[in-house]
Amino acid sequence: MELRDAIDQVTTIRSQLAATEHLKSLRAVPVAVSGLLALLAAGAQTVWLEQPLDYPRRYLLIWCGAATISTVLASIVVARRTVRCPGELSAANAWLAVRQFAPSLIVGAIVTWFVVDRTPHLLWMLPGLWQLLFGLGNLAAHRLLPAPAFFVGVMFVASGTCCLWFGERALAPWAMGLPFAAGQLALAAILWWHHERVVAPGAMR
Repeated sequence: MELRDAIDQVTTIRSQLAATEHLKSLRAVPVAVSGLLALLAAGAQTVWLEQPLDYPRRYLLIWCGAATISTVLASIVVARRTVRCPGELSAANAWLAVRQFAPSLIVGAIVTWFVVDRTPHLLWMLPGLWQLLFGLGNLAAHRLLPAPAFFVGVMFVASGTCCLWFGERALAPWAMGLPFAAGQLALAAILWWHHERVVAPGAMR
């Protein structure tokens, strides 16, 4: 029992240390790419899908496709940098980020399936719900990111609320494209400034 208690204490301490460290394995480039993908998805919807309510699965294909590519790209970058980083704290940190953000993604997938499969006439709710859930995921994991990232999460919650207020107008391509592009590009800039920026030797005094 003493050995098990000691292992539990070490695990708890490691989790607490991970919670106080930033997720430095998440880099600016994949986050910025996700913002650009949001613009591309909005452009694709503008060209190929004028009436999303008539073709809800096509709407889902465009936006879930962009989200999947973004998630896979960010996951690959985090996994590669975690493997290269010595020690177990980096892995614990990455796993903590997954646990904090995953519930929002899971709930988003369930809501998306239900709306598209059972109530496609409520498709207009998805842009707002997606942004709200993405904002909640950012807020849940914000302690692992630089402090200004908190306001990115707040922005997604605000934009998601506005989309729900807009009703069917929320299906306009830029109602999704602009908030996700702005939020992800802002987060990429925050990550670059805090984790990747090279400070000149004479700049710090």
